[in-house]
Amino acid sequence: MSQLITALRPPRRPRRGRPVLASVCGATLPLVEQTRPRVAPPHRQPMLPADLRTAEAEALDAVLAALAAGAQGLWTVEFRFEGLRIMPVALRLLAALTPRHPRLQLLFPDAGAAALARRDAPEQAGQIASLGDLMRLQQADGGSEGLLLLVAPTPADYEEVEQVCAQHRGVVVMVNGRLEDAAVGIGTVARERRRGFLAGWQSAYALIPTADGALRRVYPEAWQLYRRDADGYRAVTTFEQRPDAEQQAEALSSSGVGRSLQAVDRFIEGLRS
Repeated sequence: MSQLITALRPPRRPRRGRPVLASVCGATLPLVEQTRPRVAPPHRQPMLPADLRTAEAEALDAVLAALAAGAQGLWTVEFRFEGLRIMPVALRLLAALTPRHPRLQLLFPDAGAAALARRDAPEQAGQIASLGDLMRLQQADGGSEGLLLLVAPTPADYEEVEQVCAQHRGVVVMVNGRLEDAAVGIGTVARERRRGFLAGWQSAYALIPTADGALRRVYPEAWQLYRRDADGYRAVTTFEQRPDAEQQAEALSSSGVGRSLQAVDRFIEGLRS
């Protein structure tokens, strides 16, 4: 899958003035469960968000719905766009969730990122910490409670994230995390992680442009697949579980003419804000 942004030049406008979503690729966390796609109902017109702020509003609604589903859980939020500055997105999500969850903590993998976030949001500095900070607190207090918003951990942070989640009595929402290490491959360690800790995460929100279209999920709705045509993006089908690359390719190749044109404007401008 290519890593490409074509929107460095102004987007080409299709007929009837409908704008076009920038073509961006992003990797996703794996899900081994297979499921058969079902065609989207004709009466429903699922739309892609018009810009990043609209996507953030969708993500907020999805997270609130996920939190209402239970007092505990591991949830993910994904904006898989190359060049996206995730810290401002995370700070805005922190501000939006705090009135409903005043004990919310925003966690970064390292102390340096946490310090930058405190500098950029001094009014929320007391809610921002690093994984190491929380691990020390958990050791002292026998665990932690409340809502955790974990920002962009990498495979290098896997053990720390697993330990923090094991000691946390509450919900953890991971934003743009990549916990699976491709270097581990298909060995025993990778299989154990997929069956164990990684298998426990559920998707609250995902907006994932791909080489041939886009994948979107807004909890509690199904996964929606879009096909990129010459004149825009068309909703093709839905999946009850996250589709893998093979399922997506099969659905796109057999979709024929899409059911509804869903065009997106100002996306790159939003990603760079």
